[in-house]
Amino acid sequence: MDNFKTKDTFLEGKKIALALSGGIDSIVLLHYLHTHYPNNLRAIHCNHHLSKHCTEWATFCLTQCQSLNIPCTNIDLHLEKYSNIEENARKKRYHSLSYNLTENEVLCTAHHQNDQAETLLLQLFRGSGVAGLASMPRIKPFGKGVHYRPLLNIEKTTILKYAKNHHLSWIEDDSNTNTRFQRNFLRLNILPKLETTYKKLTQSLARSAKHQSEALQLTQDLATIDIKTHQLIHNNRLNTKPLMKLKPYRIKNIIRHYLNSLKFLPPSDKVMHQILALLSAKKDTNPMVSWGIFTIRRYSNELYFINTQAKAKANNCPYYAEFKNNNNFSIRYRNEGQRIKLPNKTHTQSLKKVLQEAGIPPWERNTLKMYYIANELQAMERIGYMTHATQ
Repeated sequence: MDNFKTKDTFLEGKKIALALSGGIDSIVLLHYLHTHYPNNLRAIHCNHHLSKHCTEWATFCLTQCQSLNIPCTNIDLHLEKYSNIEENARKKRYHSLSYNLTENEVLCTAHHQNDQAETLLLQLFRGSGVAGLASMPRIKPFGKGVHYRPLLNIEKTTILKYAKNHHLSWIEDDSNTNTRFQRNFLRLNILPKLETTYKKLTQSLARSAKHQSEALQLTQDLATIDIKTHQLIHNNRLNTKPLMKLKPYRIKNIIRHYLNSLKFLPPSDKVMHQILALLSAKKDTNPMVSWGIFTIRRYSNELYFINTQAKAKANNCPYYAEFKNNNNFSIRYRNEGQRIKLPNKTHTQSLKKVLQEAGIPPWERNTLKMYYIANELQAMERIGYMTHATQ
């Protein structure tokens, strides 16, 4: 949809959830969606409890929806007083919206062309790469459905005109005039001055964001091709031998692409430099790089990607299932200097050596469960059955 004169073909026959703030943009989108898709529409209002007017805004959104016979859900968000309250409010809002979305539902937000232009400049000032400069995608997977921005190609002036022509009412967020927020500073102090020299600036910036989006797709396609051609991924790990034969910019592109597929926070340039150094670190250094809750470790020519806050998977070990109901059953972990005897072996072996030969990295070895019955080791997670164990 490039104007309000036609229906949006993408939304035909779909379940729609509108993120409704009560501001002019979301109110205009509410009116448009209700006009064309009245039976497929519901609204969600997120109350951040950051303004003294927040209760009035929630009531306004509910009243607007009731007048149009549109179901409206209110989500209460309570944020701690972080330094970057704007960014944290955004993250919590989208997390809640994602959780609230139903199967195959389309979340519509009222971002428009001016928002896209502002986003591009903000990312540019932060020194972002192609992924940041691509700004906001028109559509992307989100929760159980998709996130869609139907107004992304529409200028703010067109939205204002639509609201006036349809005699719409909306609320004005008092924080929109607070230039301590970077986006407001850019919108109120910088862009008006730039527009006096650069005509059609908003359209030009939005066009640049589109070009960056296409460039991002090319880098993603190249990473996919490199991964497949060189068989780089095995068991969710990256094979460093063929990886290091590529040029550094392609290595970085592959790593960034793979981290994105894992939903890891993108690494900074400094962290990426450390990751590249990790590829050639000596074997006996047990190399690793960490940023936030994310870690990359190298072991036996492979890169391991670890989210330290990821929930441990349920215990599906077949040996556990086999032995757990026996009397005197217990779970233990390895001891220093422990030796074990595997089937078809005539002598005991160092458990440390067995774990090394099995390719299990050092940081995982102490977490492997060992299953005992009456103090006799029966089996070990990821290793197999035993004939007996010497403690």
